[in-house]
Amino acid sequence: MTAEIDVLVLGGAGVDTIVHVPELPVPLADSHMIRPGIVTRAGQSGDFVALGTSALGLRTHHLDLIGDDHEGDLVRALHRDHGIALTAVPQPCGTKRAVNLVGPDGRRLSLYDATRWAGTDRLPEKTVRRLAAVSRHAHVVITQPCAEALPLLREADVTISTDLHDWDGANPYHESFALAADLVFLSAAALPEPEATMRRIAERGRARVVVATAGAEGALLLADGGTARIPAAEPPAPVVDSNGAGDAFAAAFLHGFLRGEPPLHCARLGAVAGAYACTVPSTRVAAIGPRELRDGCAASAPGPVSGA
Repeated sequence: MTAEIDVLVLGGAGVDTIVHVPELPVPLADSHMIRPGIVTRAGQSGDFVALGTSALGLRTHHLDLIGDDHEGDLVRALHRDHGIALTAVPQPCGTKRAVNLVGPDGRRLSLYDATRWAGTDRLPEKTVRRLAAVSRHAHVVITQPCAEALPLLREADVTISTDLHDWDGANPYHESFALAADLVFLSAAALPEPEATMRRIAERGRARVVVATAGAEGALLLADGGTARIPAAEPPAPVVDSNGAGDAFAAAFLHGFLRGEPPLHCARLGAVAGAYACTVPSTRVAAIGPRELRDGCAASAPGPVSGA
């Protein structure tokens, strides 16, 4: 069948309530005055990846469980306003939601509502197969119940990416995602030895490329058996929030990956998009466009800091 979708995003649709705090950890007190205020807006990991790939011109379709509630209305409106196709499977437990505590330096702590998922939830097999059959690539968010869709995607013979976020390298929950994907993103934040973890993923699973992002320190790329350190890109404006930076990195990387660009160039694109995302306040949703990405990449460092 002819591909109608460039990137099929599974999971990660939800709503965040943003609370700016004086510092992290939050000082113990009876109360804090919050400025610029407390804002609730749609946009979790899958939403941000879908927003990023769509803004870069990739035909994007998002599939997830979404409730018939106010939060679900916000998610549907986000996709409608940005022209992103959405298949919303009814979720009786309600739409995923979280509270993000954001410090003055842009770091965040996310508190997820664990009541918004039931252990019996599944993405409908027929729907997954139908969408995968007309897709070039699937990006699978590690939210429940996306793990059950991985074998169906493998049968459809689409390439798969996933983001393990702040995996510690040991939690077994993440392994099904790590070992099934062709392209694996993760944060180095909780990894004592990022390169060792990356090589273990590649050796045990299907991954051809593994990328560990490290914020202002750049990223580590594993491809073709070798590693290269990618420098962080210069943000085009003051850094205000790290929320969504990893998702922006993944979206821009996929933009290059699906155009057949080499992994090193894809990682540079990701670094530029991630830096751009850090300049967007967490109370808003915005993604880098093709022109800004191209200009940012041209202005960034011409090569990796080091390789092996």
